[in-house]
Amino acid sequence: MKPNPFLKKLGLSENDRAVIIHTDDIGMCHASVQAFKDLWAFGTITSGAAMVPCPWFPAVAQLCRENPEMDMGVHATLNAEWQSYRWSPLSGGAAGSGLRDETGCFHQWHQAVYDHASAEEVELEVNLQIEKALAAGIDITHVDSHMGTIMNPKFIQSYVQAASSRLLPSMLPRLSAKGIEAMGVGEQERIAYTPVMEMLESMGIPMLDGILSMPLEHDNDHIGAAKKLLGDLPVGITHFILHPSVDTPELRAIAPDWRARVANYHAFMSDEMKKFLENEDIQPIGYRAIRNAMRS
Repeated sequence: MKPNPFLKKLGLSENDRAVIIHTDDIGMCHASVQAFKDLWAFGTITSGAAMVPCPWFPAVAQLCRENPEMDMGVHATLNAEWQSYRWSPLSGGAAGSGLRDETGCFHQWHQAVYDHASAEEVELEVNLQIEKALAAGIDITHVDSHMGTIMNPKFIQSYVQAASSRLLPSMLPRLSAKGIEAMGVGEQERIAYTPVMEMLESMGIPMLDGILSMPLEHDNDHIGAAKKLLGDLPVGITHFILHPSVDTPELRAIAPDWRARVANYHAFMSDEMKKFLENEDIQPIGYRAIRNAMRS
């Protein structure tokens, strides 16, 4: 695969390993907002993305207005995956319609969205989420995808267009990207996507060489897990995902994987991880730099 052309636009060499250390699910609960605030101040993350339909989104917007240098995107949300804590689309529609389950909330899982939602409904919803974030005063740096749902072939055009029409980068892997298989992209999808992805890159749409994620299935040695993943970064630009949260009763009530989220937070709040990032041969970047290079 040819070198990522965006490395040069970022002032990096074609052999550099750049990484966006990215926090997902900001605003899903208060614990995620506090974790982002702490980690940004500590200096071990470079970006995050807000879940606009969620109850704590106003706190994210306030935080970004008070700290305009924060690198915050929109975590395009089409699912409400928890059992007893749910949220709903910003767009209209009755319970049981395309984006809503029988309770009126988003469907819990990907397949129900694929089965029931139309591309037009998804396009409307993601644009409303972006516009709400802009209206709330967030200087959006990018658009990415909650649970990867919007990156399905049925919806991906709406996803790319919503971001690129505003000259915003989206989380889009090159087909050779490390970790792409974890997003459900198999051989059949690679064949179908190849001409589309090549066209997008030729148009100047930023693409990623890796999409890697911290574990959510356990809370064992997250510092060690992070060091291994970051030490093995591919050449190019990698989107490195963590889901950090501080430990609160609310988080424990919502998320069965709360221990892993808290472990993500503690790993990246450690002096050990901070020193590792300073000494490792990697280039931490945010989406703001990519957005600005895209706009130039």
